[in-house]
Amino acid sequence: MNPTLSAQKTAPAEAGNTGLLPADAEARLRELAASLGLEQQVTLLTGADVWSTHALPEIGLSRIVLSDGPAGVRGEDFDERHDSVSLPSSSALSATWSVDIARRYGQVLGQEARRKGVHAVLGPTINLHRSPLGGRHFECMSEDPRLTATIAAGYVSGVQSMGVGATPKHYLANEAETDRFISDSVVDERPLRELYLAAFEDAITEARAWLVMSSYNSINGTTASENELLETPLSTEWGFDGVVVSDWTGVRSVDAANAHQDLEMPGPVGHWGAKLLAAVEDGRVSRSAILEKVIRILRLAARVGSLAGFEAAVPAFPADLDGAQVAREVAVRGAVLVRNEGGLLPLDAKALCSVAVIGHNAEEARTQGGGSATVMPKYNVSPLEGLRKALPDDVTVTYARGAKVAEGLQPFARRALHNPVSGVPGMRVTFLAADGTEISGEDRLASHLIWFGVGIPEGTAAIRMQTEWTAETAGVRHLGVGTVGHIALSIDGTEVFNGELEDDTNVLGAALFDPPQTTRAFEATAGQRFAIDALYRLPQQQEIPLTAILLGEEATVADPQAEIRAAVDAARTADVAVVVVGTNAAIESEGFDRKDLDLPGHQNELVEAVAAVNPRTVVVVNSGSPVLMPWLDRVGAVLLGWFGGQEFGTAVADILLGKEEPGGRLPTTWPAALEDVPVLNTTPVDGRVVYSEGIHVGYRAWLRQQAAGGAAPLLPFGFGLGYTTFELGTAHAPQSVSAGQDITVHVPVRNTGKRTGREVVQVYLSREDSAVERPVRWLAGYAGTHLAAGGTGTVEVRIPARAFGHYDGGWQVERGPFRLLVGRHAADDFQALEVEVR
Repeated sequence: MNPTLSAQKTAPAEAGNTGLLPADAEARLRELAASLGLEQQVTLLTGADVWSTHALPEIGLSRIVLSDGPAGVRGEDFDERHDSVSLPSSSALSATWSVDIARRYGQVLGQEARRKGVHAVLGPTINLHRSPLGGRHFECMSEDPRLTATIAAGYVSGVQSMGVGATPKHYLANEAETDRFISDSVVDERPLRELYLAAFEDAITEARAWLVMSSYNSINGTTASENELLETPLSTEWGFDGVVVSDWTGVRSVDAANAHQDLEMPGPVGHWGAKLLAAVEDGRVSRSAILEKVIRILRLAARVGSLAGFEAAVPAFPADLDGAQVAREVAVRGAVLVRNEGGLLPLDAKALCSVAVIGHNAEEARTQGGGSATVMPKYNVSPLEGLRKALPDDVTVTYARGAKVAEGLQPFARRALHNPVSGVPGMRVTFLAADGTEISGEDRLASHLIWFGVGIPEGTAAIRMQTEWTAETAGVRHLGVGTVGHIALSIDGTEVFNGELEDDTNVLGAALFDPPQTTRAFEATAGQRFAIDALYRLPQQQEIPLTAILLGEEATVADPQAEIRAAVDAARTADVAVVVVGTNAAIESEGFDRKDLDLPGHQNELVEAVAAVNPRTVVVVNSGSPVLMPWLDRVGAVLLGWFGGQEFGTAVADILLGKEEPGGRLPTTWPAALEDVPVLNTTPVDGRVVYSEGIHVGYRAWLRQQAAGGAAPLLPFGFGLGYTTFELGTAHAPQSVSAGQDITVHVPVRNTGKRTGREVVQVYLSREDSAVERPVRWLAGYAGTHLAAGGTGTVEVRIPARAFGHYDGGWQVERGPFRLLVGRHAADDFQALEVEVR
């Protein structure tokens, strides 16, 4: 054993802007912080409002604006008129296995932030995929710390290259949503270091993130905002000099000020403020601790250009990027082809006469996950729309819903709304004083309205919404409203509800996206217009200024079997059937974990029925995380599209029709059955989530389970097909290496197929007869290559010295032989090399 790895770090593919200040500027900044009075200093440590910090004009300090990410930058409001680029989910980004793509993804976010006046993006989310039931699985990157760390570093460097701070979150061990405010993650030191901290490390030590967000949960008995992990390893070993911002309401007491927690959000009321000032004055919190926090906030302000007299890290606005194009590229590169029987894909559009497109998610795709990650894009392209646009005009495209997925009220389609006051599309919103007089009004485009901290004029006692909705088809329509609080709803002049809708979830923010609802049934003719008028009374007191009102329609199905029969009829005579299945915001969202991995509703039955009548059935899975696919071996092809962002449908069409190749590899293992999953628990027992599996998470846990005779997964980590074939030549690597030394594995690659394609070479490590417990094998490095048909090249996979190490009071190296396993996924038939660590 030899503790030689303590200083080893992994190199980024491309460095971001570190934001390091020159020595003289750093000295001036510290003098400036020290010149402030104690009350001024303490004021800076709590937000001025929900989304920004305090300004101090007398020292040239303007506010710092923060905005939710990680797959788009919403800005300070949820106003659909202030649209944002909607990128694919983080699980899709990680499926690209490309640091370069991650960097461009981050650059788009940085550009969006600058466009919206935002100085810091609250992302990336880099908690591990410990359990597939994790509610925020889609928002995280992968189950492997090496893959997560490298993709996260690319993301951070991309954001900060645009002069905007990135905020890796949620630090730490926040892999579940159930009781996330009060649960305690119990993790031994070794997995904490080798897995959960390792996922964050590159973003800090190499990409030099300017912020980190502490999580809600406790880690080993101490809440995150008060935990010593904020100091060690974050600030000491890793040299983090940025701002630790709390998750919103994550600071619980003044005790957090004795930790390396720097900024409490939101403000202006919290647990610090006057209480913290009193704690400093009576000696419970030191003045030096306060000064260090102020220095960090001023340093961030200098970096993002919010502090006069200091040059911003990126003073000039960088070159313009096409956000929609990057969204499409990520959706294509992250899509994972997991079945392609007989080379069904790509489809030859010239040989097609008819295509049946089936599935609720085909028409109403889920392009992003639920919760604080939500952004308001200008448009979303559904798979149905994408295919209709991409296919030749002489190809007949038929659509059948087949099985309902979206539950509860869904916002009205914007195209169906007419503003009766202004005579424009959308709806009229009026803010009323207590005496009923109008304070102001605005024309809105959407029928799901959210105000979180901004947007409602002072003095507003009630909000009135007026619109006219046109039914596109005849039948019984269920119209209604969702909110928390008192609301009156009238339709065509008749009051259909006047009362209180109560939130019983006790989950902060849940009512924003899935509020309690009430609906009424109406018989409609095609083209019939309904006048809708709602009056919402604001509560007299709100701890956090948060209001959400949803006007919409609930899809109902009287006869599910009739819907499936209609889909079967459409598929029976079609040249190909494309079935899009998936989840929804009621299943994958912030605030709760999943109960199972099943596709909701009758979707499995739908796939089985369609495949039974058309062997040329292609299934597109529109989910952010694993779902069960019991029909996998009975369909022609399966493409995993994740939550694919605003260009999802364009990307799907490009892939299915062969314009693009699916480039993704699985960032997480997909099971065949729920009971097979080796690490599943997300629900605290007696307030604790015990990480009893230790270092065996994800594919590591599956491999250990298989070694003991247990179940194998349906699809292994790292797996993915393409439209061409590759051959890996004989790999080369040093036969011996000194402890603490990186190595490079050289792998010849040849494209043996008939078209350009992408291969991802993955190198794992294993160690037999080890003196310490180890996984069966673990990912050490990876690299991708694009080659034309018949083309050859050599992939260089860098293996950092840390990959050979283990943590035991410090980073240790076990000397002796390790095996380098070169292949394409975690369960491949590997080419093995041996390297001796001296």
